[in-house]
Amino acid sequence: MREKIIILFVVLIAAALGVVGTLYFTSNKEEVQTTSNHSNVTVKETNTITDAVDKIYDAVVYVESSRRERAISSGSGFIYKKDSEYGYVLTNNHVVAEADKVKITTVSGEEVEATVLGTDSYADLAVLKIPAEAVTNVTSIGDSTKLEIGDTVFTVGTPIDSQYMGTVTKGILSSEARTITVNSGDGAYMMEVLQTDASINPGNSGGPLVNINGEVIGITSMKLVTAEIEGMGFAIPIEVAMSSVEKLEKGEKIKRPYIGVSMFDASNTAMLYRNNMRLDDSLDEGVVLGEVEKNSPADAAGLKAGDVIVKVDNEKVTNSAHFKYILYKHEIGEEVTLTISRDGKESNKTLKLSKALEDQ
Repeated sequence: MREKIIILFVVLIAAALGVVGTLYFTSNKEEVQTTSNHSNVTVKETNTITDAVDKIYDAVVYVESSRRERAISSGSGFIYKKDSEYGYVLTNNHVVAEADKVKITTVSGEEVEATVLGTDSYADLAVLKIPAEAVTNVTSIGDSTKLEIGDTVFTVGTPIDSQYMGTVTKGILSSEARTITVNSGDGAYMMEVLQTDASINPGNSGGPLVNINGEVIGITSMKLVTAEIEGMGFAIPIEVAMSSVEKLEKGEKIKRPYIGVSMFDASNTAMLYRNNMRLDDSLDEGVVLGEVEKNSPADAAGLKAGDVIVKVDNEKVTNSAHFKYILYKHEIGEEVTLTISRDGKESNKTLKLSKALEDQ
């Protein structure tokens, strides 16, 4: 009997403690929840580019090109100058090439027709003008030569289509002086570009590459895309573009040297066989001349079919794209020294750049 009383007593105490505990936590639940709801969490972003984006955002535009009322291409651009009548837009040549009508859409959604003032297919540049009243902001032009590898950069543009207008992507400067080979209808040529890992997609072409101060330091132009490679975007250094804008605004051609030759790479064994040529075994780089036009600058310099250009002003030439890259840095009227290999012997020839490619 005594044991039963003890057990009953323990059960009653346990039950009483359970009730008290339940009442305690129930009565304090609201207080605990209230305290949680009223706590303040402050997040301070220390790596933001918001201020830089604000400086340029509404100066970036969407560019749509059409021909015979059919859309042919689209891309991005940015307003780099404004006067009392017009705003001036920089974009890529391939965005407006062959168009008979170009339409600009601003970030605010306003649509205006643009006039193509001048283009440069080699540098992939185009200058457009729009009514001044459509301009709400003008970009600040920076200096790409002051950047270092690893510096923060970002793009603003319209990847894919207008649905994604005003897209901002952020990355770093991956390389400050990358030379790439571009293939076009006029053959291969080389461009000196900035490399970034900021995401660049179709439709970004012509938009600005911007530094952390909100200044344009490049014009996005292309993206290297394969199954194995990701995060390699390219931009034309802003200095290259700004050196041509005055002529392009006036509709003037950007003239580059014409020397009057057909050429192919020394490494192109198929072309050597087709032209019944055999080079010295030591020549695995350089430019082979297939034909030399009569009364051309090359003819005046004494160049002949079969010659191999191995150097320009003592700079080694790797292939025909590289040769154009070096040659096109020179102005019409200048002279260059070519080192050629003929019949296994090297000699120098003075080539006067007296004609322009655009005049042919």
